[in-house]
Amino acid sequence: MTDALSEETLKRMMLRSLDGDEGAYRHLLQALRGLLLAYYRRRLALGARSDLEDLVQDTLLALHARRDTYDRTRPFTAWFFSIARYKLVDHFRRGGGRMLVDLDETLEAASGEDALTARIDVERLLDGLPPRQRELLRRVKLDGESIAEAAGRAGQTETAARVGIHRSLKALARKLRGET
Repeated sequence: MTDALSEETLKRMMLRSLDGDEGAYRHLLQALRGLLLAYYRRRLALGARSDLEDLVQDTLLALHARRDTYDRTRPFTAWFFSIARYKLVDHFRRGGGRMLVDLDETLEAASGEDALTARIDVERLLDGLPPRQRELLRRVKLDGESIAEAAGRAGQTETAARVGIHRSLKALARKLRGET
């Protein structure tokens, strides 16, 4: 994001719009439209670029419908880009596309909003795992511990820890694909 479209600027516009400032809301929507175009261009294949404008409009409509759920104490861009991410996931599901899970790549996203929303999404996903698997995965994939270190802390063998991490990643991938 540029300085003109910083978290603080966007949040200020959102808060003013929630307080009834229609001009701030128009400026916010215009700024977010530009961010969404860039966000979706980076994520859509060239053949799917025809869906770009539809995705932008769907996301802005979702923002409008959900804006009263925004928690004023939380970062605005994290909240907004989670809406955008869910719209993208819905788009891929409708098109029958598959999503691949790579936690390392997701957490090392280049832009600030991607890193923040990826971290929130990953934490939400991890919360769905059993505590033992969640801790192993968090220690190895998020905290950078070796498998041997994480296994030792968990009181497991290294082999058991590897199997647990592998199964956890497979379970997360199934969940993201919408499988039971």
